[in-house]
Amino acid sequence: MTSADDGVRCLLMRGGTSKGAYFLAADLPADPAERDDLLLRIMGSPDPRQVDGLGGGHPLTSKVAVVSPSSSPDADVDHLFLQVVPDQPVVTDRQPCGNILAGVGPFAVERGLVPVAGDVTTVRIRMLNPVVQVAVADVPTTGGAVRYDGDEVMAGTPFPAATITISFPGGDRPVFPTGRLVDTLAGVDVTCVDAGMPVVLLRAADLGLEGTESPAALEADTALRTRLEAVRAEAGPAMGLGDVSGTTVPKLTIVSPARHGGLVTTRTFVPHRVHDAIGVLGAVSVAAGVLAEGTVAHGIVEGATHRIEHPTGSFDVGIELAGSGPATTVRRSTVVRTARKLFDGVTWPRPAAATPTQRRTTT
Repeated sequence: MTSADDGVRCLLMRGGTSKGAYFLAADLPADPAERDDLLLRIMGSPDPRQVDGLGGGHPLTSKVAVVSPSSSPDADVDHLFLQVVPDQPVVTDRQPCGNILAGVGPFAVERGLVPVAGDVTTVRIRMLNPVVQVAVADVPTTGGAVRYDGDEVMAGTPFPAATITISFPGGDRPVFPTGRLVDTLAGVDVTCVDAGMPVVLLRAADLGLEGTESPAALEADTALRTRLEAVRAEAGPAMGLGDVSGTTVPKLTIVSPARHGGLVTTRTFVPHRVHDAIGVLGAVSVAAGVLAEGTVAHGIVEGATHRIEHPTGSFDVGIELAGSGPATTVRRSTVVRTARKLFDGVTWPRPAAATPTQRRTTT
């Protein structure tokens, strides 16, 4: 492990609509508490602006990927995602992040964990949180290196970059963790779904909303946020997540009819800020919850494509469901993201003595 006094090797990358710091596990402390304390200092938390670190003052730009060679014969690398809360001394591993996942394949090639194989290098990634699963990323490569240029501009990002296709094999775990298609939580009918990310679906009309409100308007609605947090508090135990008051899951997605030919319009709380787009695995969960008959979202389906509309565009999800009702499972899902390397070098954390007492949320 590199001594923090000498700096820590880090690659900063945009993955999808997020930005994060990518580390080799060997360059960080093995002890989780020591590792998380170091990451707080590297990212600049707790500070809403994270001005003294790499974080960008928003949950979507305060993320970390920890990558190592995999001990499993079914994967090439292991990946642990960590959310560093900007304004609190909190690091949580309670959720995966599909956007940051888009950068794991390129990072694995950059660090020599996976050899380049022609024009497309396939990287099998074992995701360690919260439920272990393997994702397969196809990384564009040329001349023995990752190719970051491309002509695809992904919704939610302003510039083109390399296209990363990620597929998730399905399983036999039902996607409705409460065992019901509809639950009433804090007086609101909802659907709790988990097809890779725990999400609570709520109809905009049930909340007195159109569903097209801007993220800023929704965040400024104190009464709405209080009501949604009451729903989330009840959803935690119902979904088997326990007390979620200090965690970032489940997400809350408000759904309404699509306006641009997609499947549905969404506004997602993550959980206290509103996403300018939608998370990768969150979109997969939303698609599963919308397509399954009998949920609160199924009746508002407008389009024929699996296109999830969000505040800055749309996101296409490839998904195949199996079974029906509460026993519905995902046979396979596929998403397309873009990723671009922003910086590769050494980061210098603030001294340990300057770090407030840390709280860490674990699975």
